[in-house]
Amino acid sequence: MIAPRLLAELHAMFSADRVATDADSLTRYGLDWTRYYQPAPSAVVFPQTVDEVVAVVQWANREQVALVPSGGRTGLSGGAVARQGEVVVSFDCMKTISDFDPVARTVRCQAGVITETLQQFAAEQGLYYPVDFASRGSSQIGGNIATNAGGIKVVRYGMTREWVAGLTVVTGKGEVLRLNNGLAKNNTGYDLRHLFVGSEGTLGFIVDATLKLARQPAELGVMVLAVPQLTDIMKLFHAFRERIDLNAFEFFSEKAMRHVLARGHVKRPFEGEADYYVLLEFEKLAADTEEVALAVFEACAEQGWLVDGVLSQSEQQAKDLWRLREDISESITPYKPYKNDIAVTVSRVPAFVERLDAILSREYPDFEVLWYGHIGDGNLHINILKPDALELDDFRRACEQVNKHVFSLVGEFCGSMSAEHGVGLLKRDYLDVTRSVEEIALMRAIKVVFDPNGVMNPGKLL
Repeated sequence: MIAPRLLAELHAMFSADRVATDADSLTRYGLDWTRYYQPAPSAVVFPQTVDEVVAVVQWANREQVALVPSGGRTGLSGGAVARQGEVVVSFDCMKTISDFDPVARTVRCQAGVITETLQQFAAEQGLYYPVDFASRGSSQIGGNIATNAGGIKVVRYGMTREWVAGLTVVTGKGEVLRLNNGLAKNNTGYDLRHLFVGSEGTLGFIVDATLKLARQPAELGVMVLAVPQLTDIMKLFHAFRERIDLNAFEFFSEKAMRHVLARGHVKRPFEGEADYYVLLEFEKLAADTEEVALAVFEACAEQGWLVDGVLSQSEQQAKDLWRLREDISESITPYKPYKNDIAVTVSRVPAFVERLDAILSREYPDFEVLWYGHIGDGNLHINILKPDALELDDFRRACEQVNKHVFSLVGEFCGSMSAEHGVGLLKRDYLDVTRSVEEIALMRAIKVVFDPNGVMNPGKLL
């Protein structure tokens, strides 16, 4: 923990209500959704301006105090955990939306703007912010950018990176960089903006962003399909994508859906059961789009790739169908799941899944393993649920033993050991699965340039 003198200096920099040292605040702001670490920050500060962020970063450099950024703390890799007396810098008080440009279709957001708030703002302007995920109601824009968040509509709209037209960042030195200024074309050398997207707060703090917006989608159709075999899922993806433009293509297992259904807030989509399900979403851009989708459904059923299905008939039904997929993570949180978030190129998914399924069946005979994910972009979420009788540390060690087999396969397929949740603390020691020795050395060198004293989220990513 930092010395009383340093706490006094923080209180001198910020008003009394914007420095927290009580136990509840330290626990709340010192931990993200990862449950394998005990939070132990020294204090939490709540800047309101860029100048205040600069001041606390410069102070941290002078006093050699580590800083940890805090957004919505919805991360799953320990990237926002403060466990060694760090000062947490929360962006809860920086949530202004400004500079909307209807011609350029851009808007400026401070780091603390909630994702859903931006989505609602865009809708009020007749536009759309398409980066979307279950944590939209609590995740913050700064954190989304720092982790290059993906979510449920990457098939159509891509990752957060695609929507960042400009950034204002405070580097680890306390310098302010205004990057790209919202320009659509700017061919003037290194685009430093993209270094900060996905950097997990290790180079500096994102304080505001100019984000691109899209046109509002037309009426949406949502289908849930019952699939007998995991290997049939990519056949369905290919068949539907050949005929219609997909916004999303998600999958989940029967085991995963049962945890959602057990809460009683949504119903099973149809009477029958299957081992796996696909949820797909498309825009009804033409009068016959729905008919085309149903024709593809019939053709796939004849091939035996699906055994049942439902197509939404109302906006409410579409939302209810989405909840079957989006509510999985929240439904299994009480089980303290160990999560693997991996990806391979879409064309290699069937072969990868077959090999991976064999590994998980062999290595986790006594654990409940849930499959779900954004399989249309090659992203699989594997969640292993902790048995009640097993201590958390013992459970984690058991899962990490199996990681060796899982990540070896990921490396063989030239995949990613963290497709969208980031690296943080939890996956830091596996970075070499996806990054070469040379890449990691360059990443370390880049960090030294922007954060020479190592005060920015130390121990995360690298």
